[in-house]
Amino acid sequence: MRDWSPERVARAAGARLVSPAPHAAGPQRVVIDSRAVGPGDLFVGLTGEKVDGGRFAPQALASGAWGVLVGPDHADAARCAPPGALLAADDPLDALGRLATAWRRHLQARVVGITGSTGKTSTKDLLAGMLATQRRVVATAQNLNTEIGLPLTILGAPPGTDILVLEMAMRGKGQIAELARIAEPDVGVIVNVGPVHLELLGSIEAIAAAKAELIAGLKPGGTAVVPANEPLLEPHRRDDVTTVTFGPDGDVDALPDTLTLPFTSTHMRLNALAALAAARAVGVEPEGEVDVALSNMRGQRIALPGDITVVNDCYNANPMSMRAALDDLAVSAAGRKVAVVGDMLELGPDEAAYHEEVGRTASESGVRLLVTVGPRAERVGATFRGGEHRHATDARAAAQLVPDLLEPGDTVLVKGSRGVGLEAVVQALEAAA
Repeated sequence: MRDWSPERVARAAGARLVSPAPHAAGPQRVVIDSRAVGPGDLFVGLTGEKVDGGRFAPQALASGAWGVLVGPDHADAARCAPPGALLAADDPLDALGRLATAWRRHLQARVVGITGSTGKTSTKDLLAGMLATQRRVVATAQNLNTEIGLPLTILGAPPGTDILVLEMAMRGKGQIAELARIAEPDVGVIVNVGPVHLELLGSIEAIAAAKAELIAGLKPGGTAVVPANEPLLEPHRRDDVTTVTFGPDGDVDALPDTLTLPFTSTHMRLNALAALAAARAVGVEPEGEVDVALSNMRGQRIALPGDITVVNDCYNANPMSMRAALDDLAVSAAGRKVAVVGDMLELGPDEAAYHEEVGRTASESGVRLLVTVGPRAERVGATFRGGEHRHATDARAAAQLVPDLLEPGDTVLVKGSRGVGLEAVVQALEAAA
């Protein structure tokens, strides 16, 4: 937005320009952390659970900010601060989204929105890798997939960006719809529908409806990419949107021989089919070797001394992703298979049954050492029949236990819901190496 005037920035955000910047140029970037503000930045002060970011407007201006976008009271209070644009909005978060929409339109880039109960981050990473050799691509970094992170991703895209690949997360009804309103996607990808956030949404049908808000948010003529033979999404199809299915018996059911991917697992290849369908929807036919940089704690393989491999997949977990990870362990591990499995959260009244199913899957996958972590994960051990089972009350206890249990040649899957904090186990294994 360097070429935008203060008036244009304010108009795009739906804000009131209380005081213009002392220069005609626009901001270089948008930040929400006053501690990260540098010269030329626009600081947006958001209201958090504990702190109202708008109160830091004077400090942001003192750090050389181009300007601040804050609530009216904070804008008035910042009049005596060092000079800079003062933009006032009753709802700074809404203003951030409006500003992102305006920048998305200015870029004239194609936009792909990706959601799903599991695999959306991997699919995003795959799609970005497929597109990068032929287009200028900006994709969601790490977990910037919420009503705050998604606008920041859009606003961080430089002029000349051809395609935005945006991950969209949700915990309840209406959240995907809000993200789609901001992003105005041309292509919407639903990777899958599974029992995630059941505690909040109540039923698998409600989860499907929440994911399908992405389909509803497409403009007429857009493209919806959905799993083949997924009856839960059938009621949400649109006649004015092209629907492309992926997976067995789908419109996109095989990867071309000209495409080389750095993995062989079934679930990642299915995610790759979704990414391939999305790439074709924006006019790109991927080929050659795809350089995929998987996001942090989402399946990275870490080589340790003694030919031990740690699969760091502890960012999140649900019944679908847990089965996929165990299936991958079954086919990728050359030596003993070890699984460190933590609680799966927000599964509602059937959580015990879901955890017990994981125990049976671990047995079928050839796991020889199972370490369960947390009170819910104890039910995983109750149905495990594959070999040795140990239990830890929490991640800290698991971090002390697991390093002494490993043998040369082991492949160790570490996976649990984010709230369990199983990265402590990975860190302990690396420290002990």
